[in-house]
Amino acid sequence: MGRLVVFIVMALLAAPVLAYAGDPPGWLLEDERNTVQLFEQNAGSVVFIRNVKVQYNPWSRDNTEVQQGTGTGFVWDTNGHIVTNYHVVRGGERFIVTFADGTSYDAEPVGGDITKDLAVLRVDAPHRDLNPVERGDSSTLLVGQKVLAIGNPFGLDQTLTTGVISALGREIRSISDVPIIDVIQTDASINPGNSGGPLLDSRGRLIGVNTAIINRTGANVGIGFAVPVNTVERIVPQIIRTGRTRRAGLGIAIVADRSLSSLGVAGVGVREVQQGSPASKVGIEPLRQDRRGRVYGDIIVAIDGQEIRNYDDLYKVLDRFEPGQEVEIKVLRNLQDELEFDLRLIDLNAH
Repeated sequence: MGRLVVFIVMALLAAPVLAYAGDPPGWLLEDERNTVQLFEQNAGSVVFIRNVKVQYNPWSRDNTEVQQGTGTGFVWDTNGHIVTNYHVVRGGERFIVTFADGTSYDAEPVGGDITKDLAVLRVDAPHRDLNPVERGDSSTLLVGQKVLAIGNPFGLDQTLTTGVISALGREIRSISDVPIIDVIQTDASINPGNSGGPLLDSRGRLIGVNTAIINRTGANVGIGFAVPVNTVERIVPQIIRTGRTRRAGLGIAIVADRSLSSLGVAGVGVREVQQGSPASKVGIEPLRQDRRGRVYGDIIVAIDGQEIRNYDDLYKVLDRFEPGQEVEIKVLRNLQDELEFDLRLIDLNAH
């Protein structure tokens, strides 16, 4: 019996996707016809990604390729760019991208943004096989909208799940432990292997990139998240152009949140000011303490009128700006005086 079960599972894993060709049969309900058509429309644009690392065996002196993990991606443009999650490709040395027809290509890493859990690969595939997913607008989404997710959970290729948008404007933490804001929450099943796949609306347009589930076991319990397409539209072109993203910063190093709690104030303490930075030019001062315990220097309490209580607040506010933009910084100096400065933001990733 055990051998039979193993045989059946292996057969399922090896079996090709049997998609319905042509128009869906008339006996299907309208909603079912829509779902079938959307799968047919987008399945060819979704790919299976294998992350491989080369390990050296000192005894045999052989190099062995070991699969680190798998995930999903989708075709971004006709130049062969594939979008996926950063954690899908993290730590890999070789990446194999497999299309719905079973054709596989070695993929070249283009770059990524760990803070948004987004990465881009590139394959040298024929132009006819590169069908980009049509992109929608995540700013117009509504709770209750129907959504579809296509991915490769547990290595089972081309799996479709459906659901609705459960909530908007959620916040999750990236693998770099910084917040990703305005995230889409859905009850469409997102299991291990779905990461990096597209979340689609009822017209088959990309509205998000599936990135995480909340569950200690890693299995779906009806709470999944996707990075909204408007964030993806901002990040991916930068990665394609330069291999990285531009991230706005102040030119300062900050004090750990817990270090300010003893002072009884909320905000972000300035630990160090980068020499020659806009922050140094406008006169922002680092925190310091004299022998009597008196505290001098600046604690950032607001940016452009938005309250800053801790590092997460600072990160989320700056994430809405581009390097080169000017913002108004309000600081609490010496724990008593409020001062305001106009400061031009720098590109943190260029330093």
